[in-house]
Amino acid sequence: MNEQYSYTIEGSGPGLLLAHGAGGGIEANFGPLMADLRGTHTVVGPDLPGAGATPRSASPLDLDTVADTLVATAVGAGVERFTVLGYSLGTAVAVRAATRHPDRVEGLVLTAGFARPDHRTRLTLGLWRELLDGDRTLLARFATLVAAGAPTLEALSTEELTARLRAAEGFVPEGSPEQVDLAASVDTRDDLPRITVPTLVVATTLDRLVPPEASRELAEGIPGAEYAEVGSGHLIADEAPDAWLSLVRDFLDRHDRARVGGGRNG
Repeated sequence: MNEQYSYTIEGSGPGLLLAHGAGGGIEANFGPLMADLRGTHTVVGPDLPGAGATPRSASPLDLDTVADTLVATAVGAGVERFTVLGYSLGTAVAVRAATRHPDRVEGLVLTAGFARPDHRTRLTLGLWRELLDGDRTLLARFATLVAAGAPTLEALSTEELTARLRAAEGFVPEGSPEQVDLAASVDTRDDLPRITVPTLVVATTLDRLVPPEASRELAEGIPGAEYAEVGSGHLIADEAPDAWLSLVRDFLDRHDRARVGGGRNG
């Protein structure tokens, strides 16, 4: 585990490792939570290949390697043990990290995630992947349509929608094709029963990219997992950051206290 991703590290306290989504990044996927989280935790935010300062991969990504490298990045940053906060594709990375590195992973928070994409999600990812090779205006329209919750989308003025589409055109990490391909291929269903650390699953109930049923499958497959819902589209950091942070903060606080007090992590 010598290879590492480019990363940011902020704060002090118990370790918290972030795993972002396909076509995303640390700031895009977790930005509104960072100021609060770094106040109590050492937060390591690695960029997946082709995002941020991490070079794009010359070959297809595989889940084992991504999970191993994410863990190696945290350890290389001096954070030996940590909870993993995964979002979207990052939930599959987090699950695989927990089963491959049980000596490192102390807890999981899995948001807007899936053990494997269902047919609707796989079709959506396929369209996204094809559009990445084409017109960026069309890509921005598609991404906005599937990623935004209907209430958020309909609340925008015409000018705000135009600005949102323009911003989406300009934010396409170069590693998005490989990341989207990875998202379409993952299957962690066999990993779920092997997870023994405290886990919180957060479903985004207005999600048109990853349906809440996928989060329920995660929660039902992981022994003792907690389950919560947030009324949001896929872009929970944009649409419901306070509700998301409240759930993450409550989970972290409870399990940090349990570890300090020598109690059971569950």
